[in-house]
Amino acid sequence: MNDTEKPADTASEEEDFGDPRTYDPDFTGPVSNRSCTDVLCCMIFLLCIVGYIVLGLVAWVHGDPRRAAYPTDSQGHFCGQKGTPNENKTILFYFNPLRCTSPSVLLNLQCPTTQICVSKCPEKFLTYVEMQLLYTKDKSHWEDYRQFCKTTAKPVKSLTQLLLDDDCPTAIFPSKPFLQRCFPDFSTKNGTLTIGSQIVFQDGNGGTRSVIELRDAANGINKLLDAKSLGLKVFEDYATTWYWILIGLMIAMVLSWIFLILLRFIAGCLFWVFVIGVIGIIGYGIWHCYQQYTNLQEHPRSVLTVYDIGIQTNISMYFELQQTWFTLMIILCIIEVIVILMLIFLRNRIRVAIILLKEGSKAIGYVPSTLVYPALTFILLSICICYWVVTAVFLATSGVPVYKVIAPEGHCIHENQTCDPEIFNTTEIAKACPGALCNFAFYGGKSLYHQYIPTFHVYNLFVFLWLINFVIALGQCALAGAFATYYWAMKKPDDIPRYPLFTAFGRAIRYHTGSLAFGSLIIALIQMFKIVLEYLNHRLKRTENTLSKFLQCCLRCCFWCLENAIKFLNRNAYIMIAIYGRNFCRSAKDAFNLLMRNVLKVAVTDEVTYFVLFLGKILVAGSIGVLAFLFFTQRLPVIAQGPASLNYYWVPLLTVILGSYLIAHGFFSVYAMCVETIFICFCEDLERNDGSTEKPYFITPNLHGILIKKQLVPQKQKE
Repeated sequence: MNDTEKPADTASEEEDFGDPRTYDPDFTGPVSNRSCTDVLCCMIFLLCIVGYIVLGLVAWVHGDPRRAAYPTDSQGHFCGQKGTPNENKTILFYFNPLRCTSPSVLLNLQCPTTQICVSKCPEKFLTYVEMQLLYTKDKSHWEDYRQFCKTTAKPVKSLTQLLLDDDCPTAIFPSKPFLQRCFPDFSTKNGTLTIGSQIVFQDGNGGTRSVIELRDAANGINKLLDAKSLGLKVFEDYATTWYWILIGLMIAMVLSWIFLILLRFIAGCLFWVFVIGVIGIIGYGIWHCYQQYTNLQEHPRSVLTVYDIGIQTNISMYFELQQTWFTLMIILCIIEVIVILMLIFLRNRIRVAIILLKEGSKAIGYVPSTLVYPALTFILLSICICYWVVTAVFLATSGVPVYKVIAPEGHCIHENQTCDPEIFNTTEIAKACPGALCNFAFYGGKSLYHQYIPTFHVYNLFVFLWLINFVIALGQCALAGAFATYYWAMKKPDDIPRYPLFTAFGRAIRYHTGSLAFGSLIIALIQMFKIVLEYLNHRLKRTENTLSKFLQCCLRCCFWCLENAIKFLNRNAYIMIAIYGRNFCRSAKDAFNLLMRNVLKVAVTDEVTYFVLFLGKILVAGSIGVLAFLFFTQRLPVIAQGPASLNYYWVPLLTVILGSYLIAHGFFSVYAMCVETIFICFCEDLERNDGSTEKPYFITPNLHGILIKKQLVPQKQKE
């Protein structure tokens, strides 16, 4: 049986998926005479972009990122902001941190106690009453105490009057600045948690409190600061290591470029470099996890620190546990075994994938500009991401200070109502609820803009996803057009026109913006549904309903499969758009029918080729990740001295690993798109031509023989 003869059952199957292409002597590759497609979707897309720009400008006018960077006192003033009375007062001080155990902490997102800006934290125990006794002998004690009071405070008030005026704390405790806030300075003595070498202390109201109560109060404050503390510390780490991160990403870019160039000449050898490199990197990870696990076994932690009392964000705490490293070691061992088994069982198909990569290398060699295109995609994606982040920050910090009534004891009917701190003490609320405070709560407002800020956040996220997918779709369509031009050139490279990538990019922008927006819109909608699903899962994570958890898991799995299936169909639809210039739906239908008529070849080529390229991505990201790990943990002093003042070394480490993988993905996706385009064109070539002198194949004889052979082997086994 030759490659032009087809069994009867195969022919009947092809009839269900449209008619095969027929010979056309005038067809020489991507169609030049084309018109605009999916114009309605193009107009909607452009209107959304205009609205997105307007939203960014409005958010820029109303927002103030300083509100996210500086702590805010009870009057809504920033601590440490230049040009204000608090310029030298960079730390937030809580009058009575013991009140932070109140349930209103979670309800109002504020600790129900007065908060002021100070220049330093208290260093000793001292109550207001004790200070008054010492004041009669030495007035310097008041000067030390008054820095933790309001500017209107006086040292001669009775305790009752002090509580009514709320000018000073009734007591101060030894504290240290943490996240620009004064936190109790906990320590251990003979394995017991203490503060200032004391287990119990006076609270200034005539009562005795234990250090455990103060620890619980600190944990209550921490509930408010978890997200913000992580963000601030991550920001500090980025500010310290940003240039090292850029260097790591540049190395990843150069390494990816080198691999792409080497694939053209030594694809077979480079594949084994990928394999050995990935296995070696995973093996190093297993060894490092084992070392950490055994070290923690030999030297278990016996001293309580800030991590133990919950003030620190819990992420780093996991790296101090034996179970964490043991779990990571088991996961890496499983991944190692899976990679080895896949290499064993897919060894024959990997040979075909290597031949396809060699053919792709030839195409990239004739169209070298495709190696530079990922840089343009990276720039466009960076612009989209930066605009989304900046808009989100300005939206989150839009508004004016809003003040809420906070009752320390939680027994006020007016609690959580808005108030005005300037006249609060003269209102009926202050009389009805003695001890109630009018404290700063958040930034907001009652205007139409402020009421729709949550909606604007959703719109910001949705258009961001749409733009990201559009940029990716534009790159895929442009690359597909360039590689299709290469494939349909009979005499390579003589018949390849000049600037094929530039021409394909211009066609995609000029004629098919609507079609690319249509395809990317479908992906963006699916991703939005996934985000909503994750949000609901986060809100319902404490539920004990097993059925709901099972349904959520099933939905996540279904949406993941749907997203990947749509992405696969979209890529092939973009190839058809690049070749024939038809609308998205027609192109998607043609691509699907063509793939189904050649389903056996699809099973042989696509996924195995992606697996080989995936090994390359892992090798690039893993190599840079190992170097970054050794550098940020001060284990490469011979090469360069890494930053020593990091809060979390894994912040720049994960950034470098993720960024390196994305860069490698961008470059290797050129090969993936090249192979996929060549495969689609090959399937079209088989239907249009028969290999005769009048109808010669455009594909190389070597690749043609390999693919046809792989197609017929399963068919013979079926017979």
